[in-house]
Amino acid sequence: MNPRIVIIGLVFPEPTSSAAGWRMLQLIEQLKQISSDIHFACAATKSESSFPLETLDVTEHTIVLNDVSFDDFIAELKPEIVLYDRFMIEEQFGWRVKKQFPDILTILDTEDLHFLRRARTSAFKNNASLDLDTTDCYRELSSIYRSDLSIVISKVEYDLLKDQFQIPEKQLLYLPFLEDEITEDQFKAFPSFKERKDLMFIGNFIHEPNYQTVLQLKKVWNRIKKRIPNIELHIYGAYPPQKVLQLNNEKEGFIIKGKAENVNEIMKNYRILAAPIPFGAGLKGKFIDGFKNGLPNVTTKIGAEGMVTETWGGLIAENEEDFVNEIVNLYSNEILWNELQKNGKRIINEQFSKVEWNGVLSNRIQELIKDLINHRADLFVQKIIWQNQLQATKYMSLWIEAKNNKLDK
Repeated sequence: MNPRIVIIGLVFPEPTSSAAGWRMLQLIEQLKQISSDIHFACAATKSESSFPLETLDVTEHTIVLNDVSFDDFIAELKPEIVLYDRFMIEEQFGWRVKKQFPDILTILDTEDLHFLRRARTSAFKNNASLDLDTTDCYRELSSIYRSDLSIVISKVEYDLLKDQFQIPEKQLLYLPFLEDEITEDQFKAFPSFKERKDLMFIGNFIHEPNYQTVLQLKKVWNRIKKRIPNIELHIYGAYPPQKVLQLNNEKEGFIIKGKAENVNEIMKNYRILAAPIPFGAGLKGKFIDGFKNGLPNVTTKIGAEGMVTETWGGLIAENEEDFVNEIVNLYSNEILWNELQKNGKRIINEQFSKVEWNGVLSNRIQELIKDLINHRADLFVQKIIWQNQLQATKYMSLWIEAKNNKLDK
């Protein structure tokens, strides 16, 4: 078995800029277990941080949105499996692929549930209750129903789709981050409590929850600084806009560092990962990186969502005052710090071990390939939505294409 697989990406993966980037590389690694013929197609422009996929023997292609040229591209490529990188990409290209290859196996990588993150954003900004009855919800759920299999990174989001929205379990696959286990020798080699100092935060600033988290940190920083006078907070993240850069204040010890070129080396210098995340979805890669480098955190329930079980590799704050108190407590409490560091190691080794999760995706795909007809037989909502989708999205895309062609003349 060596099926041709095409991944249609929102962007070319940037593993040094975001967790989404190295998550995509993890998925490619898993797909390579069943195929050596993998293609990555994307309409976005590559950046200096884009990973060279050719080093993984993945063929790169540049495609165009809302353009008939994609039809010719996919017809010539003749893939047997297509993986869409987030629901917006499935909306854009799914109907075109389906038109050419109605029996192709379709997989959606949700990354996180966008409708959940956007609803939480709205609730936070408007100081309102959470409302999931939104157009974003309908769109993303429709994409999940259309796909033969949707990869979900958070168990909380898996349960939400299964229990609240009644998505059939056979259309879902829970697959968290896949990480190398932390050995005892690696753990012992981490810098100690006394060898570390200061606080840090890290996050790609294209992702709005990271910007809002920095604003939360700025809001409480003077209270922290007053109780720990010699402390500094260093903010890392790719693509910082001017509104982030202008928050820099070296005199106050609130320092914007920009992109972290080597997150593993950087994290080993700090005592706490400070992340009062006010809203978001999915799993937060920053905490995975922190645990892998022996760095405990102070965060919120939203920050720890999908990862915390009986124990957490940090402290969870309920409000601003609680966050300040927990930072001050953890910064000076070596015994507690050591205990939380061990919890972080346990979380990586028990919840995200590559040994445990390796092969789950490839095995599921092989099962679907062997019995796709039966898999789809009772997916009546999928059939209904595809019937409507081939009309609505198709004609919207064709209208944009016609408009673009008119402008070019």
